[in-house]
Amino acid sequence: MGFTHPFRAFTPFRRAAYQGAPAPRRQFLPREFIAPLLDGAAARLPLLDAPDLPWALAGRVHDPAFLARWRDGDVTRAEERALGFPWSPALVERGLGSCGATLAATRDALHAGLGINLGGGTHHAYADHAEGFSFLNDVAISARWLLDTEQARRILILDLDVHQGNGTAAIFAHEGRVLTVSVHAQNNYPFRKEVSDLDVPLPDGTGDTAYLGALDRVVAPTVAAFAPDFVYYLAGADVLGGDQLGKLALSPAGVRRRDDRVLRWAARAGLPTVTVMAGGYHRDPHALIAARLGTLDAALGAFAPAVTGG
Repeated sequence: MGFTHPFRAFTPFRRAAYQGAPAPRRQFLPREFIAPLLDGAAARLPLLDAPDLPWALAGRVHDPAFLARWRDGDVTRAEERALGFPWSPALVERGLGSCGATLAATRDALHAGLGINLGGGTHHAYADHAEGFSFLNDVAISARWLLDTEQARRILILDLDVHQGNGTAAIFAHEGRVLTVSVHAQNNYPFRKEVSDLDVPLPDGTGDTAYLGALDRVVAPTVAAFAPDFVYYLAGADVLGGDQLGKLALSPAGVRRRDDRVLRWAARAGLPTVTVMAGGYHRDPHALIAARLGTLDAALGAFAPAVTGG
């Protein structure tokens, strides 16, 4: 299939770790709906399999002893409970693939302006422990790679998942070159929040108008003052009303307006941007797929005209 734009997406979902087994939690997208999601994405842009992240790059963010234990399965039951599912070789494969996809998307953003991971957004992973379905912190690893290789100087991590990005906030708590922004449900997981550079906690049931207003009045001025030169956007679909693990109430149109706001701003500013999908646990798999594909449409609508003249 030919495309009139240079962009592509990476996915870990065609790896062996995702084949032939049920979703690890009942709230996750059922396996039979992964194919329709991938088909919809492939109709919009080339879809590449995620490469593995090298362990050495994970070690730039995560504690080496933590990595060694999780690599070998030497974990406790308490650690598995904190993660949310048991250790397995497939778990390690999924983590490396998700992180590898975000790193590949980062390289794409450097060269083409936009990179996309159809997974990713494992923002609850700390440097030395796993939490909340997050074993490795994909965005933190790629952001650290950018800093270490001096390919970015001021990185914005804009986390619009319904849950606070606690692991990411802790990892970059003392890194002035990274601005961590989290807009999340105040009364939702994690119940002990970290301190991001900017936290915007929202009450249960927040809808489109209040949510988008918070982006405009609170987030936008802080981001403008920081003046980033690279952006990671965690486009969580769990802000949708009806999400099993979310407590906000955005409509599908509201989620699309959120994505358009963020991505059009980044494109107009000429900022290399990586979009990762982060959380989404809607009771209706069709609604979740529509939100994911809407995020892709927003990204291409924002960035493709800049290179195609459309």
